[in-house]
Amino acid sequence: MDMESGMSTSTATATPTTTAIITVKEKYPGVIKDGSWFAQFRYGCNPWMARYVYGFIFLITNFLAWAVRDYGKGAMKEMARLRGCKAGTDCLGTEGVLRVSMGCFLFFFAMFLSTVGTSKVHDQRDTWHSGWWSAKSSMFFVLMMIPFLLPTPIVEMYGEIAHFGAGIFLLIQLVSVISFIFWLNDSCQSEKYADRCRVHMMFTATTAYVLSIVGIILMYIWYAPETSCLQNIFFITWTLVLLQLMTSVSMQPRISAGYLTPGLMGLYIVYLCWGAIRSEPPGTKCNKRSEGSNQTDWLTIISFVVALLTIVIATFSTGIDSQCFQFKKKDKQPDDDGIPYGYGFFHFVFATGAMYFAMLLIGWNTHHAMKKWTIDVGWTSTWVRVVNEWIAACVYIWMLVAPVILKSRQADEFP
Repeated sequence: MDMESGMSTSTATATPTTTAIITVKEKYPGVIKDGSWFAQFRYGCNPWMARYVYGFIFLITNFLAWAVRDYGKGAMKEMARLRGCKAGTDCLGTEGVLRVSMGCFLFFFAMFLSTVGTSKVHDQRDTWHSGWWSAKSSMFFVLMMIPFLLPTPIVEMYGEIAHFGAGIFLLIQLVSVISFIFWLNDSCQSEKYADRCRVHMMFTATTAYVLSIVGIILMYIWYAPETSCLQNIFFITWTLVLLQLMTSVSMQPRISAGYLTPGLMGLYIVYLCWGAIRSEPPGTKCNKRSEGSNQTDWLTIISFVVALLTIVIATFSTGIDSQCFQFKKKDKQPDDDGIPYGYGFFHFVFATGAMYFAMLLIGWNTHHAMKKWTIDVGWTSTWVRVVNEWIAACVYIWMLVAPVILKSRQADEFP
């Protein structure tokens, strides 16, 4: 009898401790975290599958905004019934893009507010993030319809706010890219992979520098054919100066960052410079590559589709990279019951990404009429990309110099 009572007592006391904490494997058995997307979809509702669904929703919204901008005239009769559209004219073109973007933003911002702070898989918010798709589908359609019922001044106000939100998205993406480059360099220089990665690092760095120089030369040929193209010459030359500056800082004895990080960053800023010059309005004498852009051909269509897919992929990859914003290093291993990625940060990135794709589709100008099958074209788009390039170089140099400066200050304060 005593033995039985003792066993029952021990069972009673052990039950709360074992059931209170639910690990990832217990809640999502059979799901492989690093497995293929098919394996993650096969199980059903789980956080790994959910991120692909949110990415697909974001992709559909991008194409919807483009369709409203370029081919929305056929829906004018139906939109004329909506109170805020004024016979349909205010729900097409630039304003139509802003209304679709606003609906997408409201959905992901609502998801951000409802999932921010989630840290354990046994939290009910984990289930909300990974499941309840019928409820979230209804919420998505309702929030997508609300902006089409609002008057024009509110939509224009959202357009002004979207400039700021798109800038936040670019900054988050920038930090994510630079953090990935530093992570790759640190991994290759670690004791575990140092011998194996030495040749790969040399090859990757050399390839990055070669592509950067070739890209700069081609930009001089294509976008600065005459000496009167002073603006493009300045953009390209300053990119070359930034490449040299980042390499010089990386090679300083107190920093010794190697050639991999400045090579990859150089390739990144060359890409940003190329995108900035490509965003210049067609028809200018310094942009010979855009002379045929008035005609819609298969190359233009493919480039446009690739650009939209790039926006979605960039948003998706940035959203699951919340680790790059954890400035305090954690020595302990991740908990078995911890969530695989930051849900709140994920939805926040998608919310700002909704503002970002709106700015690309309207050329960062709420009063700018875009041509069909064009994206991110206009002088405002050009200067946004140029400033983004300069900020990228400054952030990279600061991330190299900051540890040395802080270490020197600590040495002076505590000799």
